[in-house]
Amino acid sequence: MFKTIKDALRDKEIRSRVLFTLGILILFRLGAHITVPGVNASALGNLASSGLFGLLNTFGGGALSSYSIFALGVSPYITASIVIQLLQMDIIPIFTEWADQGEVGRRKLNQATRYLTIALAFVQAIGISYGFNALTGAGLINDPSSTTYLSIALILTAGTMLVLWLAELITVHGFGNGTSMIIFAGIVARIPTDIANFYSSEIRNAGDQVLQAILFTVAVVLVLILMIIIVIYMENSRRKIPVQYSKRVSASEQSAHIPLKVNSAGVIPVIFASSFIMTPQTILGFFAQNYSGAQWYKVLNSIFNLQEPIGAALYLILIVAFTYFYAFIQVNPEKVAENLQKQSGYIPSVRPGKPTQDFLSKLLTRLSTVGALYLGIIAIVPIVASNLWNLPSSIALSGTSLLIVVGVALDTMRQLEGQAVKQSYKGFIQ
Repeated sequence: MFKTIKDALRDKEIRSRVLFTLGILILFRLGAHITVPGVNASALGNLASSGLFGLLNTFGGGALSSYSIFALGVSPYITASIVIQLLQMDIIPIFTEWADQGEVGRRKLNQATRYLTIALAFVQAIGISYGFNALTGAGLINDPSSTTYLSIALILTAGTMLVLWLAELITVHGFGNGTSMIIFAGIVARIPTDIANFYSSEIRNAGDQVLQAILFTVAVVLVLILMIIIVIYMENSRRKIPVQYSKRVSASEQSAHIPLKVNSAGVIPVIFASSFIMTPQTILGFFAQNYSGAQWYKVLNSIFNLQEPIGAALYLILIVAFTYFYAFIQVNPEKVAENLQKQSGYIPSVRPGKPTQDFLSKLLTRLSTVGALYLGIIAIVPIVASNLWNLPSSIALSGTSLLIVVGVALDTMRQLEGQAVKQSYKGFIQ
């Protein structure tokens, strides 16, 4: 890995892209510490164990804990992306038509996603401001008037759109997917603080059993290392499907194959599921002040709270469902079978056309079952452990954070390797 990075950074273009990405991420981290005017961010200290607060704080890289202009991060954009992708599935005909129009349609869908992001960000900003102010006993907002809530919502919405602009700059001029890199940077920036807080809390609560607290901390770190190894292994696992081409010589036929990942969806299902949990909690924030004691509020709050068993179960179900959904979007067996037939290719023992599509669909379903279980277990085990041993919320969300960090790191490394190979071929041609 280090050799790959060293070799890649020798190229001027790659080095410029890496430095550009780092510069944008530094700007994002600086913005994450600029508190919104009219807000007392210190009042949020008691909400650290809240499920919604923990999720938003994780995706914002700690920006919510200081209630900064980037407090919402990219979560409204992710929610908007989910909605637009769902609407493409023959729900709204115009969206389905755009999805089949190639690059032109993709630009139209991206524009619709941005408009929906603005609306969701505005609603979410008012929801969390109103809800968190109620949960903190009116200690968050200095002047809880309609004008104040409106101005805070506008600032947070503008902050979200600025983050999206920075993410697009990374995608175009830097390395990796900009949105994923923003989330990645936020999570990584919080790792030292989370480790220090966890260690200090364990030592503080240990009393005379300091050695036991230290051993427990070491055990947690070892488990996280084991989880990292499992994630790396699973993200690199592939099923190679042999492909033969009738117009090629036999030597080429033996080396051709379609690599299907065990987890074709990557970390997207985890991000989608997290955003899906956030939205109802944001809506409930509007009713927190007046209906917090109502039975229906308590039931809904427990359903969409990761710290509750039913909330954790819903989170697991959403991860599994989104894994199947996004895997078929990524691979699309129909298009793969169609392209193979156009290129006079076929899978041995499988007839071209519809039989090939059915074969790929069944295989992708089986692989996605393993991938869904793997994602679900990695994401849910820390939540269960946190509830059993009363661990901090940062530990409960460590599975989600781990999947995102490792997945984004692996994808970025692949892009770095690809760019290095591309530059070496360019030099050879020149």
